[in-house]
Amino acid sequence: MKLGFFTRVLDEGGAAERYRCALAQIRHAEAQGFDSAWVAQHHFHEDEGGMPSPFVLLAQAAALTSRIRLGTGIVTLPMELPIRVAEDAAVLDILSGGRLELGVGSGGNPEAFAAFGLKATDRRTVFAERLEALRGALRGQRLAGGDQVYPSRPDLTDRMWYASFSVDGARTAARLGMGLLLSRTQPRTKEAPEAALADIQDPMVDAYLAALPQGSAPRILASRSVFVADRREDVIRFAEIGLQRYHRRLVALGRVPDAPRTTQEIIRRQDVHLGTPEEVVASLKADRIMDRATELAVQVHSVDPPHPCVLRSIELVAAHVAPAFGWRREPTEPARAA
Repeated sequence: MKLGFFTRVLDEGGAAERYRCALAQIRHAEAQGFDSAWVAQHHFHEDEGGMPSPFVLLAQAAALTSRIRLGTGIVTLPMELPIRVAEDAAVLDILSGGRLELGVGSGGNPEAFAAFGLKATDRRTVFAERLEALRGALRGQRLAGGDQVYPSRPDLTDRMWYASFSVDGARTAARLGMGLLLSRTQPRTKEAPEAALADIQDPMVDAYLAALPQGSAPRILASRSVFVADRREDVIRFAEIGLQRYHRRLVALGRVPDAPRTTQEIIRRQDVHLGTPEEVVASLKADRIMDRATELAVQVHSVDPPHPCVLRSIELVAAHVAPAFGWRREPTEPARAA
């Protein structure tokens, strides 16, 4: 199994402080032996995500690191011009020495689509069209007018990832030879409100593996909310603050009923794994997807503890949690100086 670090760039402070923390966390993840670092893209809503331009942030991360792979988790493709995504991805891949992992999806805040002249209800159709255009542009397909994307980076199509909440999406990812990005949590249906996350994602993995072209190696990344600390009381203290704040935001957006929730209930409903290293290992081992994923990407959201605690969680994941699932740190060169 490979090990990734994921950030939605949500540290306390303004944009400059958020970007500073995210870059420091990526550098720290590389120093601890992590294989990849992933950055989410979100437009407009600072409480939902702090990074509208992931290629820009990852270009700086590339300059500050030497080995860790750099992923977009995800580019919200319906809101982008596929040709420009192909161009930015190609330049970043060259600058990083071929370290880009290009994750795309149809997601994003429903409220953000209108600013791009789109309806949120059309995002899947638009995504399918723009994904086809993006893949063609990366492969060097002739564009309208006869031009081709420069610089050329056709091998990036072998490092593309498809984010989905559905069985059909997982099947499409496999058919296209893309990796499957599994979310840290998913909404439950009215028919199964208490379903485990694995109950939802197991059928997705089944569909992905069944549709994968013969001879293709599966690439399944499980993103998981993981916060590890040396003392459980510290974990609970920050969880009380962060998860309750997150719940109030969901209520304000109308995404969950306006009902009080205990922190323990939010932890369960949001599929959060937290505690000491031993507690987190036990919690993750109860997640069946961990037996099927080829990569685990950990994120501290939506606990969102202070930056020093994020750095310590990264250390504890590398030292104690990931090894319990077969991950081994490879010898690495030190990161480049800032």
